[in-house]
Amino acid sequence: MNQNVNHSIKCSVASCVHHSGAQEYCTLNEIKVGCCRAKATCCDNTECASFELDSSKGCH
Repeated sequence: MNQNVNHSIKCSVASCVHHSGAQEYCTLNEIKVGCCRAKATCCDNTECASFELDSSKGCH
């Protein structure tokens, strides 16, 4: 896993294994955005499909 902060991808999900820790950024080189429904009609219908739960932190 890449531990370098990617300043192009802001992230506030501290429970993700790819979260940078003290900073509000992702450590991945790129992310995949996916849909939670067949057709996205609002922001709530999308998700970061690159999310992986950091089992030591749990979901917040």
